[in-house]
Formats: sequence, structure tokens, C-alpha cells
Amino acid sequence: MSLPPVRLVRRYDTHRLVPARHGDTVLARIADDDAHLQDLFEIDAATNERILAENNLLAGVRPHELVFGVPYFRIVNASFCHASPLGGRFNGPERGAWYAAFEVATAQAEVAFHKSIELAETRWTDETIVYDDYLSDVSAELHDLRNDRAHADCLRPDSYVASQRLAAELLDAGSLGVVYPSVRRKEGTNVACFRPALVSNVRQAESYEFGWSGGEGPRIRRVSARPRKPAPRRRR
Repeated sequence: MSLPPVRLVRRYDTHRLVPARHGDTVLARIADDDAHLQDLFEIDAATNERILAENNLLAGVRPHELVFGVPYFRIVNASFCHASPLGGRFNGPERGAWYAAFEVATAQAEVAFHKSIELAETRWTDETIVYDDYLSDVSAELHDLRNDRAHADCLRPDSYVASQRLAAELLDAGSLGVVYPSVRRKEGTNVACFRPALVSNVRQAESYEFGWSGGEGPRIRRVSARPRKPAPRRRR
């Protein structure tokens, strides 16, 4: 298979929506006491893919690839360590990728589609989830599938077979990632970064509530504004 052309992509404020986690850990709901909770933490850690990868125990991701000591580094690492059992459009089940959209509306459309499919498969018709929008900057030479007819099969709305096959070849060839038109929003553009170090300047922006009811939806509304930096204190 021929590889897509490589182009320099520079984009600030790309959007990745991640489910928010507020309050205490869900493990606290099933723990009888503090000792039991500690046991549950140890069991969770033993099967947590991110922790396994950090200790060189996950086949698809090596510790030297992960990032540390920067804001939200766990969010970045988790995207590579917690791959879906079926993989994604440009990753297999053994290794994830950092997917982000140029536009927040595109990120919302992607989340709405995939979560709606998941709810339909489980016959769960009512759900409310808050997603945090993580902004990041991309500046790298990526394989470009925009206007690339030779790889049109990689953008099929109903199959990841061709795109995962291409992603495997790209990884073997040392690719940094791909930029491609969104399949879920016609006007949108996505990137899939294959290397954690490419995900730079991560910061949290707005949060959005997605609500599904009666098998329809989701309704999307902003529930928090972008955090503002506190004003500097004046010296007296």
C-alpha cells in the first residue's frame, strides 16, 4: 500500500473531549471501609493499562514514549494506553492514539456519534455525561488524507479495516500521525497523533453536557466557561 503524502500541520487549540470525573472515585461506592477501598485501589492499579505501560508491562506502549511532568500528562498517556478492544479509526486494540479535532463542533459530533452507538448497543436510552474539552497544539509533519482519493477506504463511515491497516503500516514506517477529514461532520478536520510527545500545551477549556433521552439526542449544552487565569496581585 502506498502511503499518503506528508505535510507540515500547525494548528493551535485542537479539541479533544474527555469524560469529566468529578468527586470521589467510583470505587468508594462499593467499598465497605477504608481498608477495603485500599484493596480495591491495588486491584485497579494492577489492571490499569496506563500504570502497566509506565512499568513496561503493556506490549503496545513503552515507558520511554510516555510523557511526564507536564500539565495533564496522565490525560495524554491514557489516550495511548486505554485503547478500545476494537481499536479506533487509526489505531488497533493494542495501542491508542491522541485524536483531536480542529473545531469543537467536530469533536462534539465525533463523541455524539460513538456514544450514541454504544448506548444503542446496550439498549440504554437515557444518559447524561459531562465532557471536558482539552485543548492542545499540533506542529508536526503528518500523513495527509485530505483530498487523497487513493485512501478513500480509510474514511468509510462503517468500517475501520482499511484505516487500521494503513495505521499499522504508518507506525512501522515511523509516522508521527495523520490529518484527515472528519467522517462524522462534513466540514470538520481531525488529527490522530501516534506519539505522545507530539501532544503539546494541553490545557482544559469549557465543559459540555451531553444528554440522551428516549433513544434520541444528544442535546449538548455548555456547562462551564473556560477557566481564566487569576489577575496578578499588586504589590503594596
